Amino acid sequence: MRQTILFDLDDTLVHCNRYFFMVIDQFADWMADRFRREGLDPAEVRRVQAEIDIAGVQIVGFDSEHFPRSFVETYRHFAAQFGVKPSRDDEETVRRLGRSVYELETEPYPHMEETLDRLKEEGHELHLYTGGDPEIQRRKIDKFNLQRYFGSRIHIRRHKNADALEQIAASCGFDRGRTWMIGNSLRTDVIPALKAGIHAIHVQAETEWQYNIARVDVEPKGAFIRLKQLIDVPEAIAGYVRSRMVR
Repeated sequence: MRQTILFDLDDTLVHCNRYFFMVIDQFADWMADRFRREGLDPAEVRRVQAEIDIAGVQIVGFDSEHFPRSFVETYRHFAAQFGVKPSRDDEETVRRLGRSVYELETEPYPHMEETLDRLKEEGHELHLYTGGDPEIQRRKIDKFNLQRYFGSRIHIRRHKNADALEQIAASCGFDRGRTWMIGNSLRTDVIPALKAGIHAIHVQAETEWQYNIARVDVEPKGAFIRLKQLIDVPEAIAGYVRSRMVR
């Protein structure tokens, strides 16, 4: 039976967190060296940056300037803590470091093409639903030629939450009993899907951003499946559909 299937992009189809964590490590090392006399621990830098980053995302959404801004704000935090006057040169250095994450080459998750090929061949309607800066997300989409799977059914939102998914579901006229959301984020993929009354599959990411971790306290109206790898998605959907037909 034909299903409508929405895929998240970052850390579901293509790697993302690994690049952000790599740049955060570089930033933490730079900060530890900059405040060497004060004995700044890189782990403390990571903790404060994560708090600032997550707090900001909840306000501005997935704005591309927010991540480098979190580096500047973290730098200012420790400068104030140690009684050091902030330097414009230092701020520009850490801002450039934060922006550098968007210049790194992105790699696909294992079995990305195999998974999408199978679902397309089975006749399902595939959508891509991702959060972030449209230009940055489009570069990833173009690099992997994802239009061959999703066509014009690509939804890019700065705020990826229950309201955004509900708007997409309503405007596209989804049959919610045959619609699925596939993603690594409990916060932005799974919980909004369950609130919208559609099926959800949580696919475990290689490494997870703290923001994406949340308690699922919504009662599913349909399927809620947890998987460890993307390649298992087609059979999970097929198995659920078969079980419903038997009933």
